[in-house]
Amino acid sequence: MGLILDSGVVIDAERHGETVERLIERVVKVAGDQEAALSAVGLTELIHGLYRAPTPEIRLRRESFLDELLADLTVYPYTKQTAMLAGKLDGEQQSRGIVIPFADLLIGATALSLRLLGSDGQRTPLPKDPGSAGRALLNAENCSFLPSSLPSSLT
Repeated sequence: MGLILDSGVVIDAERHGETVERLIERVVKVAGDQEAALSAVGLTELIHGLYRAPTPEIRLRRESFLDELLADLTVYPYTKQTAMLAGKLDGEQQSRGIVIPFADLLIGATALSLRLLGSDGQRTPLPKDPGSAGRALLNAENCSFLPSSLPSSLT
């Protein structure tokens, strides 16, 4: 069981001066003690923010935070299987009038694709309505969605 962290969760923590340790503690309080990881797409968003930092000091702070985070988390790749799943989800959702922001779609599809191929190599069926992958922590085991802004009241 595990979680793919949405980049928004990481960005909020860094901007509010949290440590990586504190971020992980808050995730555990909300989602339970399970492995947290990033998708390659989420990492791309974080690197993008690093290079858009308005000052050298902010860039250095973001880089340090990201280095510490990457030492603690696995980064899952965006694969052919993930791309096919993302296309399916996007097509199905848009046919219902639901538009998922593209990066969020790819992050959610990464988490879902990790769940779809179990250790026995058998596919697990998708839920009928996986909901919006928008700005969420996606639990790859049971496809539940948690808000990306973890409550600050969890101290």
